[in-house]
Amino acid sequence: MEFCSIASGSSGNCIFVGTDEANILIDAGVSAKKICEGLRGIDIDPFDIDGIFITHEHVDHIQGLQNFVKKYGTKVFGTAKTLKAIYSKGNGEFGESEFEEINPDIDICLKDAIITPFAVSHDAADPVGYRVESGGKRFAVATDLGTFDDYIVEHLKELDGLCLEANHDINMLMVGKYPYQLKQRVAGPKGHLSNDAAADLLCRIFCDRLKYVLLIHLSKDNNYAELAYETVRAELLTRCPHRELTLHVAGRNTPSDIFSIL
Repeated sequence: MEFCSIASGSSGNCIFVGTDEANILIDAGVSAKKICEGLRGIDIDPFDIDGIFITHEHVDHIQGLQNFVKKYGTKVFGTAKTLKAIYSKGNGEFGESEFEEINPDIDICLKDAIITPFAVSHDAADPVGYRVESGGKRFAVATDLGTFDDYIVEHLKELDGLCLEANHDINMLMVGKYPYQLKQRVAGPKGHLSNDAAADLLCRIFCDRLKYVLLIHLSKDNNYAELAYETVRAELLTRCPHRELTLHVAGRNTPSDIFSIL
């Protein structure tokens, strides 16, 4: 199994996951052109994408979806409420692409991959994260969640790789330029994970098999890569001092390295 971020942040999100047989996108929040460029950069033909799994309908997660599926006919997966919201935004112009409804905690089999959606807390119609398992390897994407609980922790246990939201530094957010209501929304239980919350969640799920963590969805205004990295790293060193982990931060406009889970 392998994964990489094609784009990540408040301006657009798209993650590639590949198994021996399946090629999957999680979200399509940048232009179709940029998605294709990112895929070709890792030697994947856009026609070879077997499915796009949507976390929720906000524009930074579906911006390029309509044009991509119209051209490539890719199957789209999402919860019923999410698909309804996407379809209404696209005015029905999705070509011949097929939409398939999914439900949290019910597995979807796609070639040699088992994809499990899990519910997250965010101000969208019916948002989810995704866990992907293939060949005994496990990977997950947990983004756009304002808080986490035992349910989330359970879905993120015993992973080999993880893309985890570290959206904002709480101090930067509170003293920054955002209006008060937006600050409350971002920091609230249906907003986004702060660096500190991401670090806490990561420490709770940390295990010997977890080798690769990519911090994603950093705010342009209320965070920066070095701060997110050092905040999470410091908490790991304090609470999990004797365990090794490859920790990276996804770039906003540039693809990440591709991480191979062997």
